[in-house]
Amino acid sequence: MFDIFFTAESKKYLKKLNEKDKIRIISSLERCRIRPHSFIKKLVSSPYFRLRVGNYRIILDIQSGKLLIIVIEIGHRRNIYK
Repeated sequence: MFDIFFTAESKKYLKKLNEKDKIRIISSLERCRIRPHSFIKKLVSSPYFRLRVGNYRIILDIQSGKLLIIVIEIGHRRNIYK
Protein backbone atom coordinates (compact mmCIF):
# COMPACT_ATOMS: atom_id res chain seq x y z
CA MET A 1 0.00 0.00 0.00
CA PHE A 2 1.37 3.39 -1.03
CA ASP A 3 1.79 6.39 1.28
CA ILE A 4 0.53 9.79 0.15
CA PHE A 5 2.59 12.97 0.54
CA PHE A 6 1.21 16.44 -0.30
CA THR A 7 3.39 19.35 -1.40
CA ALA A 8 2.76 22.74 0.22
CA GLU A 9 1.13 24.06 -2.96
CA SER A 10 -1.29 21.13 -3.19
CA LYS A 11 -2.26 21.44 0.51
CA LYS A 12 -2.93 25.15 0.03
CA TYR A 13 -5.21 24.52 -2.97
CA LEU A 14 -7.02 21.68 -1.19
CA LYS A 15 -7.85 23.94 1.76
CA LYS A 16 -9.46 26.49 -0.59
CA LEU A 17 -11.93 23.97 -2.04
CA ASN A 18 -15.45 23.46 -0.74
CA GLU A 19 -16.10 20.44 1.49
CA LYS A 20 -17.81 18.35 -1.20
CA ASP A 21 -14.90 18.59 -3.65
CA LYS A 22 -12.32 18.18 -0.89
CA ILE A 23 -13.91 14.93 0.31
CA ARG A 24 -14.20 13.65 -3.26
CA ILE A 25 -10.51 14.31 -3.99
CA ILE A 26 -9.31 12.74 -0.74
CA SER A 27 -11.46 9.64 -1.22
CA SER A 28 -10.13 9.23 -4.78
CA LEU A 29 -6.56 9.45 -3.50
CA GLU A 30 -7.33 6.86 -0.79
CA ARG A 31 -8.73 4.51 -3.44
CA CYS A 32 -5.61 5.08 -5.53
CA ARG A 33 -3.29 3.98 -2.69
CA ILE A 34 -3.74 0.24 -3.33
CA ARG A 35 -3.05 0.02 -7.07
CA PRO A 36 -2.36 3.52 -8.41
CA HIS A 37 -1.50 2.52 -11.98
CA SER A 38 -5.04 1.33 -12.62
CA PHE A 39 -6.49 4.82 -11.92
CA ILE A 40 -3.92 7.20 -13.43
CA LYS A 41 -2.60 8.19 -16.85
CA LYS A 42 0.90 9.24 -17.82
CA LEU A 43 1.32 12.85 -18.90
CA VAL A 44 2.83 13.35 -22.35
CA SER A 45 6.46 14.59 -22.29
CA SER A 46 6.51 14.64 -18.49
CA PRO A 47 7.62 12.18 -15.81
CA TYR A 48 4.36 12.76 -13.89
CA PHE A 49 0.90 11.21 -13.92
CA ARG A 50 -2.62 12.61 -13.66
CA LEU A 51 -5.65 11.49 -11.72
CA ARG A 52 -9.05 12.73 -12.88
CA VAL A 53 -11.61 13.62 -10.20
CA GLY A 54 -14.64 15.27 -11.79
CA ASN A 55 -13.57 18.71 -13.05
CA TYR A 56 -10.32 18.58 -11.07
CA ARG A 57 -7.00 17.05 -12.01
CA ILE A 58 -4.32 15.86 -9.61
CA ILE A 59 -0.73 15.78 -10.83
CA LEU A 60 1.14 12.92 -9.16
CA ASP A 61 4.65 11.55 -8.96
CA ILE A 62 4.72 7.84 -8.15
CA GLN A 63 7.84 6.28 -6.68
CA SER A 64 7.17 2.54 -6.82
CA GLY A 65 10.44 1.58 -5.11
CA LYS A 66 9.54 3.59 -1.99
CA LEU A 67 5.76 2.95 -2.25
CA LEU A 68 5.15 6.71 -2.26
CA ILE A 69 2.62 8.89 -4.08
CA ILE A 70 3.56 12.58 -4.13
CA VAL A 71 0.69 14.97 -4.89
CA ILE A 72 2.43 17.76 -6.78
CA GLU A 73 -0.48 19.92 -7.82
CA ILE A 74 -4.28 20.01 -7.65
CA GLY A 75 -6.33 22.24 -9.91
CA HIS A 76 -9.33 22.74 -12.13
CA ARG A 77 -9.05 21.04 -15.50
CA ARG A 78 -8.94 24.30 -17.48
CA ASN A 79 -5.98 25.70 -15.47
CA ILE A 80 -3.89 22.73 -14.37
CA TYR A 81 -1.89 22.09 -17.56
CA LYS A 82 -0.79 25.71 -18.14
